[in-house]
Amino acid sequence: MNDEDTVVSAGDGRRRTVAHTRDRLDRILPAQGLTDSRARAQALIRQGRVTVNDHLASKPAQSVQPGDVILLDPGDDYASRGALKLEGALTTFAAQGMPDPRDRLCLDIGASTGGFTDVLLRHGARRVIALDVGHGQLLERIAADPRVVDMSGVNIREVQSGDLPYRPEYVVSDVSFISLTYVIPVLPRLLAPAANCLLLVKPQFEVGRSLLGHHGIVTDEDRRHEALERVLACAREHEFVVRATMPSPITGAHGNVEYLLWLSWSQSD
Repeated sequence: MNDEDTVVSAGDGRRRTVAHTRDRLDRILPAQGLTDSRARAQALIRQGRVTVNDHLASKPAQSVQPGDVILLDPGDDYASRGALKLEGALTTFAAQGMPDPRDRLCLDIGASTGGFTDVLLRHGARRVIALDVGHGQLLERIAADPRVVDMSGVNIREVQSGDLPYRPEYVVSDVSFISLTYVIPVLPRLLAPAANCLLLVKPQFEVGRSLLGHHGIVTDEDRRHEALERVLACAREHEFVVRATMPSPITGAHGNVEYLLWLSWSQSD
């Protein structure tokens, strides 16, 4: 193998490789070791972190020719862009008294590629259950971490108290295509006493299709707040204490304004 087949440092934090086959850019990146998966490659391309021959990559399907020089800026290199939402919330809510996940038994609902799980691991979580209804999405490096319990292909609404290897002390959630009002009622039967929950509220999955604008964006601020209030009401109905809320530090993939919610559970065992 020569240097043209390997990933090397560009000296400025970026990673460099030279394409040795003709293919789509989002296939070349994982094939030559620049990303863990094609999904991660697509996300980085859309974020403007990839150049080909010193030109910003235009789209994941961009054609790459043998000899093309590819540069990737991995940023913080989280498992997904969504990790930045959780990092922002942990920082903000810590100032309001929210405990850190260090040494705690955690549950990540809607783990997908593992963005939230990645953050929990970096914060020193003792163990993390990465639960998602989908299959095969968790990045290999996340799944291979001995602290991670991969529960792919599991619907949170069907999980019973004995289905998890432990009762979580710390829960995070980033779910799509389902309202949190279906997820929150499940939590009391799963949680350890004095558990904390940090949930991402996505108004686009709370308001109903008829209220979605172009590209599925909730443009009406009142509708977004109503969606958040419905989730808060559901939490209170199930005896959670609402500790704090905040807007997500970044929007959803298509520009939706989202929120993060800190709940505490103080029921006795």
